[in-house]
Amino acid sequence: MRCTVAWAAALAGLALGRPAPENKAALAPRAGQAIVDSETGFTFSEYRAPNTLNSNIIYRIAVPQGATAPFDLVVQVIAPSSVGWAGLGFGGSMVRNPLAVGYANGQKATVSSRWATGHSEPASYSGASYKLLSTGNKVNSTHWQYTAKCSGCSQWQGSSGIQRINAAGSGRLAWAASLTKVPQPGSNSSSLTMHSAFNYWSHDFYTGANANFAELLARNGG
Repeated sequence: MRCTVAWAAALAGLALGRPAPENKAALAPRAGQAIVDSETGFTFSEYRAPNTLNSNIIYRIAVPQGATAPFDLVVQVIAPSSVGWAGLGFGGSMVRNPLAVGYANGQKATVSSRWATGHSEPASYSGASYKLLSTGNKVNSTHWQYTAKCSGCSQWQGSSGIQRINAAGSGRLAWAASLTKVPQPGSNSSSLTMHSAFNYWSHDFYTGANANFAELLARNGG
C-alpha cells in the first residue's frame, strides 16, 4: 500500500489519541446505549458517530455474556448512503489493532479485515475474519448496513503485548469514514481513499452482553 502525507497525519492523530480537527459535528455521540435489534434478536451496545452536521454512523457490538477473550463478537454498522466506507478500530486506534472496514456493494455490503502497522493505508489482515450473518444486511436509497460475526476482534497482539476486549467492562474504540466510494466495492481488499472524519470513544461492552449469544448466532447463520 502506498503511504501518503494525509494518511500519515491521520493515523498519527488516532494513534496518539488526538481526534482530527476537520469534523466538529453538532450531534452528541452516545456510547453504550442498549439496543435490541428486532431482526436478529441480538442486544447491542450502540454508539452514534457524528459523521456530518446532520447524520450519524451507527456502530453496534454484541458480545457473549460472561465471556473471557478470545471470543467471537457481532458487529453491526449502519451508515448513510453518502458514506463511501466506514471503519471501526477495536483497540481505539487505527494502528496495530484489528480494523473492520465496510462499504456498500450493490444490494449488500462488503466487510474488509484490515491492519495498519504504520502511517499508511491499512492493509488486508488475516488475524481477524468476518462472516456476514444471514440477516441484518441491506442497502437502500438512504442507508447501507452490515451485521457480521468477527473472529479475532476480541484479542490481538498489539505493540505493547496481548490486547483484549473486556466483555464485562468498557474500552476505547475508534471510527473513521470517507464520503468517497471505494473503487472495487465487491473486493474486501479494495484500496481506500483518505477518510473525511474520525474520532474515538469509550464503549460500554457490558450493555451489549447476550446470555443466549450462541443460540442467536446459530439462528442468524453465524
